[in-house]
Amino acid sequence: MVKIRRAKEQDAERILYLLHQILEIHAAIRPDIFRSGTTKYAREEILDIMRDNQRPTYVAVDENDKVLGYALCRIRERPFLSTMVPFTEMFIDDFCVDESERGKGIGRALFEYIKEEAKRIGCYEVTLTVWEGNDSAKAFYDKMGMKPKETLLETIL
Repeated sequence: MVKIRRAKEQDAERILYLLHQILEIHAAIRPDIFRSGTTKYAREEILDIMRDNQRPTYVAVDENDKVLGYALCRIRERPFLSTMVPFTEMFIDDFCVDESERGKGIGRALFEYIKEEAKRIGCYEVTLTVWEGNDSAKAFYDKMGMKPKETLLETIL
């Protein structure tokens, strides 16, 4: 049975471990951008994020309180243009389930919890970005009912 809760200081090491898993996926897809062997955040940065109420961090834990997955979120006020209607969004900055635990419904439980939290605080939407080539993540988000909102294109010089 998985439980979802706000992250605590003692969760930082497991979150860092999982951040490394995600970085390695990104480094395999885009070695021109991501450095293998690193993580997106350092321990102190993770702790600062967890203390910030505008950046809620949620964890999925097992019966022994071991972190099986996490979501680093950010509550953002929009619009970024005067031509847009104002709204609040819950942006998922980072989302991961331990590779040894995938396919067990943990990601779905965590994602559904985030949606409920976003509704509770009055968000209009939940958003995230996913890298091209991360097909398993894209398939997961499709199953969660997410749809493309906009597309970021590039040309490498």
